Amino acid sequence: MKTTIAVLGVGLIGGSVAMALKENPGHRLIGFDVRQDYLDKALTGGVIHAGTTDLQTAVRDADVIIIAAPVEQIYRLIDKLGEIELKAGAIVTDVGSTKSEVVRYAKVLTDKQITFIGGHPMAGSHKSGVEAASERLFENAFYVLTPGADVPAREVERLTNILSYTRAKVVVMDPAEHDQVVGAVSHFPHIIASALVNQVSQYNEGNDWYYRLAAGGFRDITRIASSNPRMWRDVLLNNRDHLLKIAADWRAELDRIMRLVEAGEAEEIENFFRSARDFRDQLPERKKGALPPLYDLYLDIPDHPGEIGRITTLLGAKQISITNIEILETREDIFGVLKITFRSEAEMEKGEELLHFFDYNVYRRG
Repeated sequence: MKTTIAVLGVGLIGGSVAMALKENPGHRLIGFDVRQDYLDKALTGGVIHAGTTDLQTAVRDADVIIIAAPVEQIYRLIDKLGEIELKAGAIVTDVGSTKSEVVRYAKVLTDKQITFIGGHPMAGSHKSGVEAASERLFENAFYVLTPGADVPAREVERLTNILSYTRAKVVVMDPAEHDQVVGAVSHFPHIIASALVNQVSQYNEGNDWYYRLAAGGFRDITRIASSNPRMWRDVLLNNRDHLLKIAADWRAELDRIMRLVEAGEAEEIENFFRSARDFRDQLPERKKGALPPLYDLYLDIPDHPGEIGRITTLLGAKQISITNIEILETREDIFGVLKITFRSEAEMEKGEELLHFFDYNVYRRG
C-alpha cells in the first residue's frame, strides 16, 4: 500500500524533499502550487508523480502533508487545511525556520484528528526554484522535528521513518529550544551581517573606497546579507522574543570588548579573540548547519594571458560545474587571487583534486 505525500510548494526545498522521498517506490508524491508553470517544471523534471493547483485535490488522500512555503504563507496554508477535507490520521509538517509560533498556531488542526509536527530541514542553496532541487540537498544535514507536548511518540517515529529518505540526520527538539538555538546561530547573524553592510554603505556615501575595498573578506563574511529581505522580515517577527534576548547579550558583549579597547587592556583583548578562535576551531568542519555552506576554492595563478580560460577548460573537460569565478583585488586574510564557487561539495572536491594534479596552489577558507 502506497503512502501518499502532498508537498505544498514545489520550489527548492519542497522539490528537494519530494525528490528524496520519491526514491522510495512506496511513496506517491503529489505537488501543489499556485503556479501551474512551477508544477509543469516539477513534473517534467520527475520531481513529483502528479501536480495540481487545487489544494483539496492535493491533500484529500494524503497520509503526510509537507508545507514547503515561506513563513508568512505557512499560516495561511494551515488555515486553509483547517477548512477542507483531510484524511483522518494524517500528519502535517512544515519546513519553516521558526517553530514555536507555527506549532502553537497549528493546534487548530487537532480537532480534525490531524497531527502537526513542526519541521526544519537545515540545508539550502544560493539557488532557488524547482530547477535547483536535488534529492541530496539534505544529505548529512540536520532535519529538526519539533512536536508539541501532546504529539504521540509513534507519530514522530512515523514521520522520522518517512524523512529518512532525505538522508538527513533527523533530530527532535522542543520548539522553543529550536528557536533559541537557531536564533543565535542563524537568525541573529543575518541581522549582524546586514547591519554591517548598511553601516559600510553609509560610510561609502562620502568615500567610495569603502565600496572598492569591501571585496574579498568583507564580502565573504557578509554573504548572508544577500538573503531574501521579505523572508527574513517574517523570520525575525516570528522569533521576536528570542532575538530580543540575543540582541541584549550581543550588545553586552560588544560593550565589554569596547571597554577593554578604551582602557587599553591588551591581554584581555587578546583573550577575547583567543576564546572566539578556540571555540570556532572546534566547530565541525564541512558539516551542514544552520547557515548554507560555501563551496569556494581559492587559487594562486600566474599573471599570464589565458590562465583563467585554461582553468575553466580543465574543469569543463571533466564536467565539473562552477557557479561563479572571481578575481580578488582585496585579499586580506585570504590566500589566492582567484575564487571559484562550485555547485556542491562533491563538485568542489573533484575540482580541488584536478587543480592540485595540474600543480595549482589551491586553498579552502578556514
